[in-house]
Amino acid sequence: MDQELMRIGVSLPDNLLDRFDNIIEKRGYSSRSEGIRDAIRNYIMHYEWMNEVEGERIGVITLIYDHDQRGLVNNLTDIQHEYMGMIKSSVHVHLDHDNCLELIMLQGEGKQVKEVAEKMMALKGVKHVKLTTVSPNTEL
Repeated sequence: MDQELMRIGVSLPDNLLDRFDNIIEKRGYSSRSEGIRDAIRNYIMHYEWMNEVEGERIGVITLIYDHDQRGLVNNLTDIQHEYMGMIKSSVHVHLDHDNCLELIMLQGEGKQVKEVAEKMMALKGVKHVKLTTVSPNTEL
């Protein structure tokens, strides 16, 4: 089942490409292209998994962001205030001079939980967002 391959160009900061190249070497990829294809497949799977978040959910949003990005802290605060009925707690950690980690615990309808994460993900200066959810009715 051969598929036609499309050639694309991507601009990346040197340090990001260096880190990526280091990972693909350690994982034994035959080429940078194979590593990029794998990364894109993982991104698509994550996106599709996030779209399946339905019903009542308890979640944690993990954010890493550049606190020096103009307006970012205010935008993150505005989003949290917009959804304050869902947000149960948050933890803020200074990782280094430029980067902060924030954990936001929330509970509500799955689509709204996902909406909060996606709004934060779209902000310039946000470097990483991960949403983890479970159903409060999950039997352990």
